[in-house]
Amino acid sequence: MSNRNATLLNFLIGITFVIFWSSASSATKIGLKYVQPLLLAVPRFILAAAIMLGIAHLIMRQPLPANKTAWKKIAIYGFFNVGLYLGLYVVAMQEVSAGLASLFIAINPVLIMLISTLWFRQPLTTVTVVSFTLCMAGMLLAAYPLLGGSHASTLGLSLLLLCNISYSIGAIYFSKQDWQNMHILTINGWQTLFGCLYLLPFALFYYQPAANTFNGSFWGAVVWLAIPTSVIATLLWMMLLRDHPTKASAWLFLCPVAGFCIAALIMGEPLTWYTLAGVTLVIVGLYFVQLMKNEQANEK
Repeated sequence: MSNRNATLLNFLIGITFVIFWSSASSATKIGLKYVQPLLLAVPRFILAAAIMLGIAHLIMRQPLPANKTAWKKIAIYGFFNVGLYLGLYVVAMQEVSAGLASLFIAINPVLIMLISTLWFRQPLTTVTVVSFTLCMAGMLLAAYPLLGGSHASTLGLSLLLLCNISYSIGAIYFSKQDWQNMHILTINGWQTLFGCLYLLPFALFYYQPAANTFNGSFWGAVVWLAIPTSVIATLLWMMLLRDHPTKASAWLFLCPVAGFCIAALIMGEPLTWYTLAGVTLVIVGLYFVQLMKNEQANEK
């Protein structure tokens, strides 16, 4: 393949990743019109897990996790990365706009850097503090005109922050484990299934038949969340990382912008100067963190 064709292919992969990944919040809002939050999450995770495990074990012939230690690692990772993170996320989505949720999710790299620094008792760098401050200021600025209306609440913003903290803890835990060459689809498939099992008792306990309508729009949201946003976006991200990790991270900067644009087009959510200013601050904060990561990688 020529360099020109390779560049075009990587561009198409990157754009598709951004659209699929950024559409999750809008798809979640659509699904929540018809069912309770956990009734949207559980079928999504079952379908996504079935697809990933089918690819991993039936098509790629990957082995099952080797021992109890491996299963324990997957179970812990699934608790933070799916059960707690996405459980809180889908509940929070009742209280906040899809665009705002996309912006909150975008700050995960900054939270991971901050929590990792505190967890391992490393000195706080100026870049980490500035990045976190910019991202938090950006989120609050974007949320300001939405508070008090139907697009944001203090409870929803608090739940989003908690779910992001859970995701960051899960990401740090994942990075510090020896997975013994276990394939990423095996890990993701089983941790997604574990996350579903953690949420299932709560979904059954709080189930209210009158609050749920299992129509075509609901199933469309489930399928979209399971396949394009959970499975395909993950595979595309792996392809981008394999090609060039540093360049791949640049696509993350487009996700909050795409999230707000998709929410405005599909959900009719408002775009204001507060939105633009907030997104800009978050992107600058993410850029500083990525700059520091690149410098650390070069030092190694």
